[in-house]
Amino acid sequence: MKEGIHPKYYKVLVTCACGNQFETRSTKAEIRLEICSGCHPFFTGKQKLVDTAGRIERFQKKYGRTGTQPRHAR
Repeated sequence: MKEGIHPKYYKVLVTCACGNQFETRSTKAEIRLEICSGCHPFFTGKQKLVDTAGRIERFQKKYGRTGTQPRHAR
């Protein structure tokens, strides 16, 4: 194996914008995150549900046809 071809590997303190910090190893000397598992809505349980029923009704109203009706023969 060749010597000196691999990048340096550091112990890094990862810092999130919310203030959460944890340690890992990386080839980068410093890591800053905008969002982490401590503040992401999926992991915190504060997820906003999308009103899909309203979107489907709007689509059907706009295009008039649903997937349950058979196509007319031409």
